[in-house]
Amino acid sequence: MNSPLVVAAVPAANHPRQHKKQTTDLPLQGTKVGMISLGCAKNLVDAEIMLGSVLQRGMEITSRAEDADVLVVNTCAFIDSAKEESIEAILKAHQQRGLNKRSDQKLIVSGCMSQRFARELRNEMPEVDAFIGLDQVSQLGEIIERILLDVDSDDSDVTVAFADTRPTYIPDYATPRFRLTPAHSAYVKIAEGCNHPCTFCVIPQMRGKHRSRTPQSVLAEIRALVSEGVREINLISQDTTYYGMDLWSAKAGPRQPVDSARGPTLAALLREIQKIDGDFWVRLLYTHPAHWSDELIDTIAQCDKVARYIDIPLQHIDDSMLGRMRRETSRQHIEGLIQRLRAGIPGLALRTTFIVGFPGETDEEFACLLDFIRRTRFERLGVFKYSQEEGSRAAKMPGQIPAKIKNVRYRIAMSIQREIAREIAREKTGRELKLLVDQPHIARSEADAPDVDARVILSKEAPVGEFIGRTIVGSRGYDLLA
Repeated sequence: MNSPLVVAAVPAANHPRQHKKQTTDLPLQGTKVGMISLGCAKNLVDAEIMLGSVLQRGMEITSRAEDADVLVVNTCAFIDSAKEESIEAILKAHQQRGLNKRSDQKLIVSGCMSQRFARELRNEMPEVDAFIGLDQVSQLGEIIERILLDVDSDDSDVTVAFADTRPTYIPDYATPRFRLTPAHSAYVKIAEGCNHPCTFCVIPQMRGKHRSRTPQSVLAEIRALVSEGVREINLISQDTTYYGMDLWSAKAGPRQPVDSARGPTLAALLREIQKIDGDFWVRLLYTHPAHWSDELIDTIAQCDKVARYIDIPLQHIDDSMLGRMRRETSRQHIEGLIQRLRAGIPGLALRTTFIVGFPGETDEEFACLLDFIRRTRFERLGVFKYSQEEGSRAAKMPGQIPAKIKNVRYRIAMSIQREIAREIAREKTGRELKLLVDQPHIARSEADAPDVDARVILSKEAPVGEFIGRTIVGSRGYDLLA
């Protein structure tokens, strides 16, 4: 599952990266475009690509929704709360359009919810001027031109034809981007889509099959980012460990371990990233337990530019639960993998997520999960309450758990992890850590991914975007003090 929702409002224009020659025919120069982007980091990259296409067409980007001639709401539809937040953002944007007396402002909806429910939303939300799908993210500039210049206005079916197909688009290095992250940190999407059949998830339906960028494309983007001064490269996809396997000449199975002898892999990509000159670290997010291999573990141990941090969503530990979830793994595999990871990569911080309240989860199965959390002592851990997603296999399963029980199980699991996290934080007192400075008095360690993990509070101001060394003097909740 994805990390908890992060809402990223568009900042003032910064970090534009354009690799294609700009078009000379720019009928809407000076048109201002604003964006509200909801959801995960993968959605944020889509927003960056959309805004890159806007700049390429000679338009401007504004952080003030009331100043925008066109406002885009980039939606998430991963779980019910994400859909509700997306719908609320759309309705609020329309309401503000009226309050600000901007009846001429155009409202566009993009992202996963648009991809999945475009036809239904068009009927229920006539106030929206256009819905665009995930295959159209690089075409936002052209779509805005068609809307504002009234092209194809009589053929509204064209705007939601994407709803009948699964996406196939994958960005390349040459795709124009407008980065929305701080200057020193960036997300690099190395693949799109997912092949796993998890019963709680509809991402394959929304984002299509797994498709990897070429290693050359990924490396070119990273080299450019490092040359711009980026200190942190966060590699993301729906399944980062499956990277490259879809490019093999012989088909890789759903539980295929990373094996560079068969073709491109994440391990081979990391070895090439290690060769790039510069002072930076690269972070692995959204890895799947089924694909880890000794080769990948050894590669990370040997590459000092790879952060000692692994994001590996496990979802549960009880074998019957893993089977109902169709996670394509087992308790024995997971426990063995964690042992190998910690033994093979000294100083590793493990981040995971679990689902509580999945259909049929018994008290005994939940107790099994709690015992696993206590014994394993994950450095970073998140818990999701199961969301009954329309179109997923699990939504039709018997034994749906009442919300009250889900809430209780969530609180119990998080209370256990809260104490574990505080103990781990206290153990760091007296140690000197390498930190990346996000704000003059706020930094992150190697064990902290942006937006989802803890922070290090600095007593003395430090230069933003630089690495520093500081001694940890204490902790406050999840955060460290230095």
